[in-house]
Amino acid sequence: MLKNLPRAGLAALCVVAAVAAASAPASQAAALQACFVYVSPVGQAGWTYQHDLGRQAMAKALGPRVQTRVVEAVAEGPDSERVMRDLAQQGCQLIFATSFGYLEPALRVAADFPRVVFEHAGGYKTAANLGTYNARYYEARWLAGWLAGKQSKTGVAGYVAGFPVPEVVQGVNAFALGMRAANPQAEVRLVWLNSWFDPAREREAALTLVNQGADVLTNHSGSPAVAQVAEEKGVLLLAYQSDMARFAPKAQLAAITHHWGGYYTQVGAAVLAGTWRPQAVWGGIQDGLVQLTAVNPALPAAVKTELTQRQQAITAGRFKPFAAPLVDNQGRSRLAQGALGDAQIATMDWLVQGVSGVLPAPK
Repeated sequence: MLKNLPRAGLAALCVVAAVAAASAPASQAAALQACFVYVSPVGQAGWTYQHDLGRQAMAKALGPRVQTRVVEAVAEGPDSERVMRDLAQQGCQLIFATSFGYLEPALRVAADFPRVVFEHAGGYKTAANLGTYNARYYEARWLAGWLAGKQSKTGVAGYVAGFPVPEVVQGVNAFALGMRAANPQAEVRLVWLNSWFDPAREREAALTLVNQGADVLTNHSGSPAVAQVAEEKGVLLLAYQSDMARFAPKAQLAAITHHWGGYYTQVGAAVLAGTWRPQAVWGGIQDGLVQLTAVNPALPAAVKTELTQRQQAITAGRFKPFAAPLVDNQGRSRLAQGALGDAQIATMDWLVQGVSGVLPAPK
């Protein structure tokens, strides 16, 4: 059961043909029309690729009861609103808006199409026909940081980050805290892209970080570019969103992977049954939405054992990644005892001690 917690010109289109289980043809009129809007091309790995794996899993699980379509490479802002409005007018009954910047456009379209169900990834507002869903990526980020701290020789990691929204800040901080749990002197050097998907800039940022002494790379961006740099430069990689072993077979230590198939199937089944209700879902490792996978078998046995034990502690709730003492990278105490609550985590806008970088000023 997922945890339902309250939370404080047009891009090129590629509409994929409707998907139905091969076992039995579906009547188009009877099938649920489920539509997905993606911020980048599906590609072979990354954020959108993982959402599309979830779509495929839903189509397989629900069979002829659902037909799916996708529109990929849709920019956040007016373009996304236009696309979602078009999909609603074309008969989509369930629309998944899979990028953070789609929230306000989705809310506007939802208000105009009250009989269409909307689900937004990472949002912090709901409506009568719009729910939100997110994962506690920071749980697996902490584990990845700990592994980086164990394996890094320089004690310096490079982090290529998209936009400074709370979800990304959580990941940076959790990675740094995990790394410093393994090596108290470790440093995470941060480069902001101000883009979710820009392979050329992702590559440039990764190269810059390696030149600055990072012997471990990780990222919150949408292409395999950072993984490819790690492989080329002979540094270590903690992959994000997808297993990047095909791009970095020697460099990858493990991957923080996203898994949406179960959730998408649950939502589709609820819409079909007429039981769907708007919720703010925030699930973690325990719920299977995020996992640390593809752990390199060449790691020392003791490291793998301790990693497993730490993952079990997070899953069971015995360990909280954002537990005191917490000090920011300006030396100010942020938490003297206990652990941050969900509201504090969900609005995180500061960087922990050990992160070399700043948060860009809001625009």
